[in-house]
Amino acid sequence: MSKVIYPGQTIGIIGGGQLGRMMALAAKEAGFRVAVLDPAMDSPCGQVADIRIVAGYEDQEALAELAEVSDVITYEFENIDYAGLKKVMEYAYVPQGAELIRITQDRRIEKTEIEKAGVPVAPFTIVETVEDLHRGIEQLGYPVILKTARGGYDGKGQLKLTSEEDLHEAQKIVESVPCVLEKIIPFTTEISTIIHRNAAGESYILPIAENIHVNHILHQSIVPARVTNAIEKKAELAAKAIAEHLDLIGTLAVEMFVVEEDLIINELAPRPHNSGHYSIEACNVSQFHQHIRAICGWPLRKPRLWESSVMVNLLGQHVVPATNQLAKHPEWSLHLYGKHEAKENRKMGHITIMTDDMERTLFELEETTIWS
Repeated sequence: MSKVIYPGQTIGIIGGGQLGRMMALAAKEAGFRVAVLDPAMDSPCGQVADIRIVAGYEDQEALAELAEVSDVITYEFENIDYAGLKKVMEYAYVPQGAELIRITQDRRIEKTEIEKAGVPVAPFTIVETVEDLHRGIEQLGYPVILKTARGGYDGKGQLKLTSEEDLHEAQKIVESVPCVLEKIIPFTTEISTIIHRNAAGESYILPIAENIHVNHILHQSIVPARVTNAIEKKAELAAKAIAEHLDLIGTLAVEMFVVEEDLIINELAPRPHNSGHYSIEACNVSQFHQHIRAICGWPLRKPRLWESSVMVNLLGQHVVPATNQLAKHPEWSLHLYGKHEAKENRKMGHITIMTDDMERTLFELEETTIWS
């Protein structure tokens, strides 16, 4: 069942982080009311929402309350209770469904579904016992990366294995949780595509971002990605194949590795993504506005990039030096997420710069020494 949600009606968001906040701001621009469910009283999304429900994501009474005040429900991250969301669907409109959550919150299922979509992933094996681990290493060879099947982000829940010396720590992980073991494939570039699709099957892809990580945390997204037209086309086709296989409604971010003139899919995220933040300034429709259109049954807008752009993350240690330099940089578009404690390596905000000379802009960012 699909329906159209109109301005004045209420969008419920499960999760009150920065993605929910930017989603809510996009919704409120179009005249929607916003309700948010989050355990924190003063969450980033809660600060801008009309209705705040303060409770855990698995709290059935709180989910029922969110459903009662909302005309449509969406979510800002994938690590929510699948069973609870499925229960909510019995009495609330959740166009994205719960199946997308079930698939993307477990790497074992996710990789299997990507393969079913006919899109390549790195060679992998499912590891649920120490015996599986040894068999997997024998099959794949070193180097490999062990990832917990559930949870983990920004490099958490991952262990690189380059020799038998790493086995002791790997065995401890496998004894506690199911994992996936992947062959490490040397790649030249990491890119991401963000695809939006509505219930009518209409879909569009934002301009592809090239992602640079530091200590496993996204540092910069450069748009358009510095890849060939052939890679760009392959990335778009892969994203569409996955979205159609999953019967996507809403937003799907697809992280990919460029290996010479081929692609390997790394991970999926069923929501707006850090690498798409540039679209707020740099496109005629942001990933958040397009997400609201998709879940509300509106026609989607064909994305257009106004100018080459770079998005750079502000972690806790970057906030003070960056704000101290704002007066020198009128070209910076600053976004802070309303988080009160600027912990080291915590995502506090981002800066987007539109530019006609990407190399000069990247050099100037480095020269600030904020991110050194």
